[in-house]
Amino acid sequence: MEEDPPIAVMDATCALCSWGARMIHRLDKSGEIRIAPIQSDKGAALMRANDLDALDPDTWLFIENGTVWRDFDAVIRVGERSGGVGRLCSVLRVLPRPLRDWLYARVARNRYAMFGRGDMCALPDPAFRARLIS
Repeated sequence: MEEDPPIAVMDATCALCSWGARMIHRLDKSGEIRIAPIQSDKGAALMRANDLDALDPDTWLFIENGTVWRDFDAVIRVGERSGGVGRLCSVLRVLPRPLRDWLYARVARNRYAMFGRGDMCALPDPAFRARLIS
């Protein structure tokens, strides 16, 4: 039985998340990681399956081989999985989990004010668009 590809789930209307999606595309040389915007049917379903509100998309998810990572842990795992300079995300592990969670929550709640809005689904790169799951 073939396993599902690893999936990163994030807010498609957040400029920071859009940047993160572009970094996944750039760093994941295997091309395996798929991206599911929270606003898509698949992204919303994955949020609900993990007891999260798809209408309040403050959470990043990374799902690989049935394991689910959230927030900074998801960012760290995506970086490790992608390799190269993405592995630098591992540095976040030096922060104690409560501090990582607090920091992530502060950035997530204020992401539009801090970074603005974007639309990752409008990016013209066909190779990037092929990673998107609706």
